[in-house]
Amino acid sequence: MPQVQNAASLPILRFDGISKFFAGVTALRQVSFQIQAGHCHALLGENGAGKSTLGKIVAGIHLPNEGTLYLDEKPVRFASPLDAVRAGVGMVHQELCFCPNLTVAENLCLGSLPTRFGLLNRPEMRRRARAMLAEIGADIEVDLPIASLSTGQEQMVQIAAAVGTGARIIVMDEPTSSLATAEVERLFQLVDRLKRRGATLIYVSHRLEEIFRLCDSVTVLRDGQHIETAPVAGMSMERIVQLMIGRPVKDYFPEHLAASPGSERLRVENLTSPGKFGGVSFSVRAGEVVGLAGLVGAGRSEIAQAIFGLDPKSSGKIFIDGRACVVRSPRQAMALGIGYLPEDRKTQGLVLSMGGRANLSLPILDRLSRLGVVRTKSERLLTRKYFDRLRVRTPHMDTAVASLSGGNQQKIAMAKWLASECGILLIDEPTRGVDVGAKAEIHALIDELARDGAAILLISSELPEILNLSTRIVVLRAGRQMGELARGQATQEAIMRLMAGVTEPAAATR
Repeated sequence: MPQVQNAASLPILRFDGISKFFAGVTALRQVSFQIQAGHCHALLGENGAGKSTLGKIVAGIHLPNEGTLYLDEKPVRFASPLDAVRAGVGMVHQELCFCPNLTVAENLCLGSLPTRFGLLNRPEMRRRARAMLAEIGADIEVDLPIASLSTGQEQMVQIAAAVGTGARIIVMDEPTSSLATAEVERLFQLVDRLKRRGATLIYVSHRLEEIFRLCDSVTVLRDGQHIETAPVAGMSMERIVQLMIGRPVKDYFPEHLAASPGSERLRVENLTSPGKFGGVSFSVRAGEVVGLAGLVGAGRSEIAQAIFGLDPKSSGKIFIDGRACVVRSPRQAMALGIGYLPEDRKTQGLVLSMGGRANLSLPILDRLSRLGVVRTKSERLLTRKYFDRLRVRTPHMDTAVASLSGGNQQKIAMAKWLASECGILLIDEPTRGVDVGAKAEIHALIDELARDGAAILLISSELPEILNLSTRIVVLRAGRQMGELARGQATQEAIMRLMAGVTEPAAATR
């Protein structure tokens, strides 16, 4: 008589020989593993390993070309995200996807708008939206248009949208990539509550410390293939990295810190933008990496945008190489040798419909052109140089950027400014959505740029990243500059105290 399997031990999801192809590129090949109900299951791998593609198959965004997805041991085929939602699946996307012209409430209720007498019931819509945000501990005004939110606030709205459907399976693709420390901790508490409620989570993240904090089991993919599935309790960080990239990654210590900074390249005095930040003053020297730290909404990205000429309402003084300059447009900023890698690569850093080569050459078309015609050979050589340098994985240099993984998009956004050879570089969240191997390479690249004399302003929500790379750290809170820490003073505790407005440090040594 055959043995009856305990229902409690049955997987809620099972992947059987899943393959997915895009325009001749294999994203997934014969992937088979299972996920237990009530588990937080990590899905790990390098950029392009197939993690997001697999998550999108679960969420009904993609259909597999081969293989079968089983839900409660029954074969399912989600032809649309609506099919997946009806089956109890929600997703927090790595790339934010909202209607920017609609309000927070409208976006949160878009799939099921409440009506009364055939008309939209706005009070009920607002009530539902506030309840969804309260569930995850987010204090965001529901009548604000999505376009007015910071990237971190958008991420919180997207998490609220996924949790608010009451889904029993939630795919979280890089959910903390745009969140600051306080928001990350609230997300962790939310994940714990969801697990106690019996929900199953598929958790995609490049931050391995999160995996050991949250997850019960882990699956590693490499080059679209299943490598291993195992309990997290039996894994070490070194083992996971080895499985992901096939080689160990050692902590990187920046060499630029051993050299004395050069002359001052950038200085801002009393930089102010009404409603965003005020009275900000700092400088960056050649060969320095100055970190900007703060919680979501502190004004970090807005300061970089003002320096790059993207904020017409900003005031204050900007000095380049000791000379006062007026910067009212990105064109003026680039002419002064300033480059800007924005936080949101999707809407600000890249033209997604264009290929990698066209994106890379955008800031330097004047240098690559002769009599108004782009020298294609020079453009291709330059693209190949920086794609090789940053290990950009793409079928072809002219492949549309929209079809690439988030990590490869980020590398192209960074390569664009490397190719322009800026002397001053504003870098906002350089390793957001980037795997551990690529993160080490980007850290080494930032260090190399500093050693070569670039002045770098680094914005990051990852305090270890800021602490490791920065010569000095400027800390912001609610748009105000709380203090500046020299490297010898800087610890996670000292930075977080300033973020919270608890104390002020002694003046930093310059």
